[in-house]
Amino acid sequence: MEPFVLAEGRAAPLPAANIDTDVIMPKRFLKGIDRTGLADGVFADLRFGADGTPQADFILNQPGWRGACFLVVGPNFGCGSSREHAVWGLRQLGVRALIGTSFAGIFFDNCARNGLLAVSMRPQQVELLTCLAADPSCNTFRLDLDAQTVTVAGVVERFEIDGLLKAMLIEGLDTVGATLKGREEICAFERRHFQAFPWLADPGVRR
Repeated sequence: MEPFVLAEGRAAPLPAANIDTDVIMPKRFLKGIDRTGLADGVFADLRFGADGTPQADFILNQPGWRGACFLVVGPNFGCGSSREHAVWGLRQLGVRALIGTSFAGIFFDNCARNGLLAVSMRPQQVELLTCLAADPSCNTFRLDLDAQTVTVAGVVERFEIDGLLKAMLIEGLDTVGATLKGREEICAFERRHFQAFPWLADPGVRR
């Protein structure tokens, strides 16, 4: 998983509340047997017309926001079904972080497992960042995960994040990788446990 320490780039505002995973990744893009091509599915019904032509009025198709690596989103972003494809597609599209007041629980966990930073901030902070992201003359954000800050147009906003999640993202570890960092302690516990209860390792050993 790609580590996340510092990222800088354009931000785009998507302030609507309750954008669900079917909007983020319509179900017709879930038919593949691997993760390839999912960038095309991200917001597909908003980005493209029925004939596949880009919709000029959608924010990510407009010059000032094309290629945005940050999305400032509305509350309860990622609600709906638990499809992990929504996160895979956002990452393939180049989105590094989402900034909002709240995220659906399973979606938030999927983000954490796939290196997509989901930052929760107070409503006043998100409102300010939404306004700045909406102005293409000042929508370049700098997100420093180590310092836990978002900087844009001279404004610095701080955010809170769980310490373990922060460490995992900085090191580029998923939950399995984070667990395996403690492999020596795990193996030591296993040895002690089997010494105390040998029949668990060998059913032939009598109690």
